[in-house]
Amino acid sequence: MANEENIELSTVSATAESAPTPSVAKKAASRRKKASVEPVRATSKAASPTRSKRHTDEGKLEKLGQIDAQLANGVTLKDAVKTVGISDQTYYQWKKAAKSEGAVRKAPVSVPVTDDLAEFTQLEEENQRLRKLLAEKLRTENAELRRRLGLE
Repeated sequence: MANEENIELSTVSATAESAPTPSVAKKAASRRKKASVEPVRATSKAASPTRSKRHTDEGKLEKLGQIDAQLANGVTLKDAVKTVGISDQTYYQWKKAAKSEGAVRKAPVSVPVTDDLAEFTQLEEENQRLRKLLAEKLRTENAELRRRLGLE
């Protein structure tokens, strides 16, 4: 009888070792699924920078102009943005980008040369006066420190 119990125990332990438990099988299956999903995500992220833009720069400026015209007529921003077909956040982003590009693209407005020249000479004179004032102040401070330290 002892041999029969040993045989039964050995067959039970052998079948337990050969058959994986359901929880282990689920973990392995879920790991396999994640591994198969990862390459798809990687390719979609790599493709996003090459994706074409929905709006061109000219189209953005045109839509911003339409929104500004509607705002001038008394339409609320929310309604104006909705009629153009963009979100509020997109409007603000485009407006910010257009403002920064406009500052770079716009040529400086030329003022009459005489005004610039007169202003420049006035600033130069003030600059010289302030330099002399600072130099005198530093000389007196330096002399005071030397006197206190007994270096003179």
